[in-house]
Amino acid sequence: MNKLKEGYKEENLGNTKRYCQFLKLNPDTLDEYKHWHNSKNIWKEIPKGIRKAGILNMEIYVIDDIAFMILETPPDFDWDEAFGKLATYERQEEWENFVSQFQQGGDGKRSEEKWQLIERIFSLTQALNTK
Repeated sequence: MNKLKEGYKEENLGNTKRYCQFLKLNPDTLDEYKHWHNSKNIWKEIPKGIRKAGILNMEIYVIDDIAFMILETPPDFDWDEAFGKLATYERQEEWENFVSQFQQGGDGKRSEEKWQLIERIFSLTQALNTK
């Protein structure tokens, strides 16, 4: 199993795990990408499906042509199972196809195929608790 798919348990946040991911965006459509990810504009089925898949919280940040995502999940979250389910939820495939126009290399791919998991190399909480 891919170690990155196991997530990083965050004791200081309670009983959760955190995943971080990134993807490259098309610079010419950055404003549209931001528009469609605004809470007022995102299709209502998408956040409901994300929560139904077991994701407790999701945040997306953008710098230049890079989108950075943080997912927070329960400690027993199974990456492959959850994203397999998410891909079947209402309008999810349509959404992935729609937003792929704003993403580099996203054509016809599911969310977990487009976003690249990032390795955590430092945790302040762990560093302060190391004896």
